[in-house]
Amino acid sequence: MCHIVMNGIIEEEKPAALSPLEIEAIEMFIGFLKLIGLPKSVGEIYGLLFVATKPLTMDDLIGRLRISLGAASQGLKLLRSVGAVKVVYSPGERRDHYVADLALSKFASAFIRDELDPRINRAMERIARMETEALLMDEPDKKITFQRIERLRHWMQRGQKMLPWILKFLVR
Repeated sequence: MCHIVMNGIIEEEKPAALSPLEIEAIEMFIGFLKLIGLPKSVGEIYGLLFVATKPLTMDDLIGRLRISLGAASQGLKLLRSVGAVKVVYSPGERRDHYVADLALSKFASAFIRDELDPRINRAMERIARMETEALLMDEPDKKITFQRIERLRHWMQRGQKMLPWILKFLVR
């Protein structure tokens, strides 16, 4: 945020309001990233950086998005860890400046590897425990329960089979 000196008084310059383009991008990424279990602030940060024509500082993100320092810090940390955001050098500036990495395949690869695969594996472990518990049920509930558990297993197995295909599609 910039400071303006008027009549000897230092005032903070208010951040620019979000443009309609920025709002659309932010809302799109909020929706997409919430779908995969990430916080709203992560979608806001990535959406703004995605359409930004110049690198932004954390202060820029906090001011423009009206999010807390903690939300900005955690969001940037997560986005950097999956390769969706990178730090760029800005001559004469000491603060870090951030840009969106537009290589979707890198972000998707990291997300699939770090988020989806482990979730599917945990779901498969839960399904096995559900089967063990279902063995203790009375008939005819046992049969219905096993059919439903088998349906869950089928969904998870299809998901596991689709992940490499999705990744191959995104890398093109």
